[in-house]
Amino acid sequence: MPVINRIADFYDDMKEWRQDLHSDPELKFECHRTASFIIKRLKEFGVKEIHQGIAKTGIVAIIEGKKKGKTIGLRADMDALPLQEIHDHPYKSRNPGIMHACGHDGHMTMLLGAARYLAETRNFSGRVALIFQPSEEDGGGGEVMCKEGIMDTFSINQVYGIHNASDLPLGFFKTNAGPNMAAADDFTILINGQGGHGANPEETKDPIVVAIQIAQAIQTISSRNLSAHDPVVISITQIHSGTTHNIIPDNAFINGTVRTLSEKTKNLVKERVLEICDGISKAFKCEVNLNYHDGYPVTDNHKKETEFAVEVASDISGSKQVDGNGMPIMGSEDFSYMLLEKPGAYLHVGQGYGPPLHSPEYDFNDDLAPIGASFFAKLVEKAQPLD
Repeated sequence: MPVINRIADFYDDMKEWRQDLHSDPELKFECHRTASFIIKRLKEFGVKEIHQGIAKTGIVAIIEGKKKGKTIGLRADMDALPLQEIHDHPYKSRNPGIMHACGHDGHMTMLLGAARYLAETRNFSGRVALIFQPSEEDGGGGEVMCKEGIMDTFSINQVYGIHNASDLPLGFFKTNAGPNMAAADDFTILINGQGGHGANPEETKDPIVVAIQIAQAIQTISSRNLSAHDPVVISITQIHSGTTHNIIPDNAFINGTVRTLSEKTKNLVKERVLEICDGISKAFKCEVNLNYHDGYPVTDNHKKETEFAVEVASDISGSKQVDGNGMPIMGSEDFSYMLLEKPGAYLHVGQGYGPPLHSPEYDFNDDLAPIGASFFAKLVEKAQPLD
């Protein structure tokens, strides 16, 4: 089955919603105007049960089917990125230094399109919980919504999410059972040495030398402590120290990220970073302070629900446009917290090739909205049929 005809009829409206949301992006938990926009649309669709203020600006809206039954959750993220948009299209961000560079404007639009259709037809049993979640990019809004009890409060028994992909053809779905996206940890290392004149390094405890040693040693974790078949990414993203050419500074700063697909690997990397910092600190007689932050966990898709989602995606796009055994992605997602609480699956769907996510040139492809909305709607009708 292709895109649902009734949802295809919403195309112009969805395009307008998406571009409106794009023009007024908001960060983290401060999605106030975005939430107001969503609530207004839901009320227009005839959705009566709307719960606001979850994780500050998050929303859970309930649509009742024609018969009693279970509750399926559908999630869309709301927040934008601290990035300056460079395109001058009519709906360009009005907020300097903030833009929807990850397509969350499109995700909300897809869920709104599904909501409108489901509120009109109600050809399903039980209930659907529409989850509009703030602060995916930074702050873990998914974790906060779970801690505030949305799964139990609304009796959600399974949950699904989708993300656009600018490296896949339009309408091509990709996912896999098991680890789908990586855990994301980060670390900061502060090195306190003893500075002095660049001409007399023997009188100093050079923090730059220590920083270089630590950075190089950390890179050996993946090549010397882990199998080549164990996916891990360790990236040093910042090293700062010094002020001029002839002064050895007192301090140095290192920052980086770690991406892993298993708890065992995650713990091993953390342990090795600690050991490296401790050992090099002793070797060079400098103080090394490590702050290792455990970030979003692995987005771990449940097998049965993933197979079901692949089946629904095949109904929408055709089996040749679906890869249910895709390679995991080393990016991260706080939808992972929802999958820790309830069974479900996370999928990536192509919007056609173009500028990558998190690029100032990125823009969501409005042609994807009816496809994503149809997928959400069919998930509900197929998971909770009337007969």
